[in-house]
Amino acid sequence: MLKIAITNLKGGSAKTTSTAYLAHALGLQGRHVLVVDADPQGSALRWSEVGEWQTPTIGLPVKDLHTRLPGIVPDSIDVVIIDTPPLAEQAGVVRSALRYADLAIVSMAPTMLEFERLPDVWQAIDELEEIDQAPRVTRVLLTRTVANARSTALFRSAIEGGGHQVLATVVPRRESIAQAFGAQVTELGAYEGVALEVLGLEVTL
Repeated sequence: MLKIAITNLKGGSAKTTSTAYLAHALGLQGRHVLVVDADPQGSALRWSEVGEWQTPTIGLPVKDLHTRLPGIVPDSIDVVIIDTPPLAEQAGVVRSALRYADLAIVSMAPTMLEFERLPDVWQAIDELEEIDQAPRVTRVLLTRTVANARSTALFRSAIEGGGHQVLATVVPRRESIAQAFGAQVTELGAYEGVALEVLGLEVTL
């Protein structure tokens, strides 16, 4: 089973959007996906209901997520994606989600504001690695990128220069994605490429 946590320090970093689109893109690749909404706000769970997702979604905003999920996830599921709350607001829940996950995806726009939040995310992951005595595979997903903007390459270089890895696929800023909440997830766009990259990482997890 592939277990993914999508995370960041603050809200508004496309965590829920990336969860929704990645789940549907992985489903398109024949995977049986379960979405876990670990945010007390329940945005992914509400979206799944009003958007009539075929992908099963449950709400579980608890600090012992990593111990409870193994007894909840059906045997038929081969990918679990956790939409986490902001780390700054619900550190216990996020840390538990990261302990459960094989792969942490940090979704962020290529802006200085979001770049400056990354050290807190890396610190949380490093602390968990010390506790569990096991490294975590982590990738940054650049979202809301602007075509031909230098910022995407600059922030990719800065993140990789700091010793962290960035997915090759970037998600462009699109109005259809920005306004997708509550609607059915149909046009997957760049998230199909994200899904293929994630599946390519699976062999290393």
